[in-house]
Amino acid sequence: MLLDEQGVVRQVNPDFERHAGFPPGQLLGRRAVTLDIDPLHGDFPKAIEQSMTTQKPWKGLLLCRRADGSLRHQTTLIQPLVRDRAPIRLLVIQFDVTGMRQRAFYDRQLLERLDGTVSRVPGVLFRLRQDSDGRLEFLYVSAALRSLFGLTPEQCQEDPETLLGCLPVDDRQRLETCLAQSTVSFTPWQLEFRLTLPQGVRWVEARATPLARGDGDLMWDGLLIDVDERKQVEHRVQRLVATDMLTGALNRRAFFEQGEAALARAARHGETLSLAMLDIDYFKNLNDTYGHALGDLALQAFATTCRESLRPYDLFARIGGEEFAVVLVDSQPEEAWSMLERVREAVAAITLETGNERVRFTVSLGLAVFGGDTSLETGLAQADRALYRAKRAGRNRICGPETLVQAPEAQ
Repeated sequence: MLLDEQGVVRQVNPDFERHAGFPPGQLLGRRAVTLDIDPLHGDFPKAIEQSMTTQKPWKGLLLCRRADGSLRHQTTLIQPLVRDRAPIRLLVIQFDVTGMRQRAFYDRQLLERLDGTVSRVPGVLFRLRQDSDGRLEFLYVSAALRSLFGLTPEQCQEDPETLLGCLPVDDRQRLETCLAQSTVSFTPWQLEFRLTLPQGVRWVEARATPLARGDGDLMWDGLLIDVDERKQVEHRVQRLVATDMLTGALNRRAFFEQGEAALARAARHGETLSLAMLDIDYFKNLNDTYGHALGDLALQAFATTCRESLRPYDLFARIGGEEFAVVLVDSQPEEAWSMLERVREAVAAITLETGNERVRFTVSLGLAVFGGDTSLETGLAQADRALYRAKRAGRNRICGPETLVQAPEAQ
């Protein structure tokens, strides 16, 4: 539209009717503000007045009414045309952006619904980027990070170590290995790891799928799930599966699993492993004389005393009725002998009461010392033969490799 200094329409282009809905002849000679939703107080008359007064262009969005009464959003440019000694004219150019506005509105609604959905996901959604130098950056972290782990998404996006720095060293190494493998194979990865947070250690499961590469970078879209409760249940189940129900000691299967691992560690360092068999003396007589209830109490007292006399990381297991085994981790033979002697003395001091009678019992021990070229089964057999010698020698004593000095006989 071309307007005069009064804002009256003097000329329109051929496409005018399609946009405004008015035939050109119907609007020529009338004020352009007729198109405004509010011709007297709307934005169109204010824009014309401002451009006319300042003689500078005006650009903005106007809500205009078509001839059929429908409303359209028009991006509008008002350009003053100033010529020497000639009246000022205004060139008005409009673009109908109603469809774009509607799509933007729908997009906002969709985004709001998506944000609502994301907020209800029982986990943290993230996008992780790794550049060509191996540096990691969180491009997006959902708000659930705050409620689940007490960390803010903004902090993690600004500094990824806010989250990654909470991983213990070995877990961080496993994560880096997963990312490296996914980078090479371009396949999804999954990992369970711990986060050391102010409120304590939490177990987290991460799953992520790689996105298309670009400029040497690689991105993953993924999910963090709090699995701490599940891990606690798994640990409890594992303890139950690995534990003798009566005494709380390791059972035979768990003893061999953990014992083989201890033997492998000793072999890697070129060290020997100390293993002992323990057997409560005359336990059958104790059961026959005082009953199985006192026998069970004796086993429980014996196991408790042994655990208190050993170190927390030594392996203590019940492998038979009244037979137990100990792997003394990181111990020289002489040190192992000393610890077993402490166990023997502590067991001899146990006193059980039944009625008006006090019951005491002792333990015999057999010690074997062997290296990584010997299996745990073989070592256990050596300790069992040493235990047999201790029983033949009078019980309540330790027998072991001939190179070790025997403990004095108990009085």
